[in-house]
Amino acid sequence: MAASTSSTPASRRYTYEWYVVLICMLAYVFSFVDRQVLALMIEPIKKDLHLSDTQFSLLQGFAFSLFYAVMGMPLAYLADRFARPRIIATGIALWSLATAACGISQNFAQMFLARLSVGVGEAALSPGTYSMLSDYFPKEKLGRAVGIYSLGSFIGGGMAFLIGGYVINLLKQVTTTTVPLLGDVRSWQLTFLIVGLPGFLVALLFILTVRDPQRKGLVRDSAGEAKRVSMIDSLRFIREHGKTFACHYLGFSFYAMTLFCLMSWTPAFYIRHFGLSPVEAGYTLGAILLIANTTGVFCGGWLNDWLMTKGRTDGPMLAGTIGAIGMLVPAVVFTQVSSLTVSLGLLVIAMFFASFPMPTSTAAMQTLAPNQMRAQISAVFLLISNLIALGIGTTLVALLTDKVFGSPKMVGMSMSVVNLLATLLAIGLLWLGCKQFRLSVAREANGTARAHVAEVFGDEDRTGASAAFKTTGV
Repeated sequence: MAASTSSTPASRRYTYEWYVVLICMLAYVFSFVDRQVLALMIEPIKKDLHLSDTQFSLLQGFAFSLFYAVMGMPLAYLADRFARPRIIATGIALWSLATAACGISQNFAQMFLARLSVGVGEAALSPGTYSMLSDYFPKEKLGRAVGIYSLGSFIGGGMAFLIGGYVINLLKQVTTTTVPLLGDVRSWQLTFLIVGLPGFLVALLFILTVRDPQRKGLVRDSAGEAKRVSMIDSLRFIREHGKTFACHYLGFSFYAMTLFCLMSWTPAFYIRHFGLSPVEAGYTLGAILLIANTTGVFCGGWLNDWLMTKGRTDGPMLAGTIGAIGMLVPAVVFTQVSSLTVSLGLLVIAMFFASFPMPTSTAAMQTLAPNQMRAQISAVFLLISNLIALGIGTTLVALLTDKVFGSPKMVGMSMSVVNLLATLLAIGLLWLGCKQFRLSVAREANGTARAHVAEVFGDEDRTGASAAFKTTGV
């Protein structure tokens, strides 16, 4: 079955390509189960490992995001040059092993190292997947393809809460469980083992069934040969469109800060403020993620594609702006109401709109960048986004709770403060970015942005660069 879609008619069904999307989504599901299951088990982990909210936030955010961000760059460089399915499968196996290692951690340092390793493995998934999908699908289908892939994050997040809640409920009368070779383990440790090890089956499925598609939109020289592009070249391309990428990277990063604050600290808020048990919080929040967030991702991808078909070349940025505006009030207010029902209703709305940037931020990068740069440009975004959203955002909530408000029960107020500031910044930056994105798309389309090629590749003078620099495909 052909991997390339460049010569197929518009009416083609893309059956194999959609299969690949589903396999990538399955991997994303497991990545978010492994990433988010920690949030539900905040109280037993804090108790057994003697942690403060700030230390727990480092495990939840900084430990993961540090290596997720840093390792994304070299892994994306490999994805732009070598077989992407193999790189992704290796990452899946690594993060699955690291998640299981969280289950045998005995102290903060061991858990921190295990979470670092989870970040390293997961850094291989999204840049390689985004690059593959842009080769499998034309522009008018890319938003939906990325949107379906992005569903995995919230299906995984929802399953993390549901599975975590189920295991906690199942073992709530059991202090420890005996595991062969490991001895007695706590319920939260067993949960990590249960959710981590099945990922090896997904890695095997990836290796056996996913093919690396023919690359499209390649940068070529005057002879028509594909150029080899380095990370420095990608950074120069980002600099060439500096205003566009500044608005995109920072705008969607602050958007993600609100999203990850919601996903990371909402369980603790409902447990502490409304008195929900971890089981009740897990089932409730799992259902919200599975319904509101997955619907939001799909609607964000659909809105992006609809805007593009209407001639809005800034569709990804505009769709993100609309989502951030819709998220602002419910994301700030849901922690400030006295009714559990009203709070959950506002959370559903906030989670729906918080999911819009998953497909739109990706579609923007894949649309603008040449093929050999796509994974690397995505990795730069993931580096910035995860350091801001996970590294700073989740820890900022903990610092406000511990140091400013001085009470664990004030975590809701901390979330409101962070969500308000982050969402306002996201709205402003994405709105400004709409114009810059339109200008960048126009420059790439008419070739006036190609004057940097001589500096990038060093084999043509600047006057002939535009003619010598060609792309094919998407």
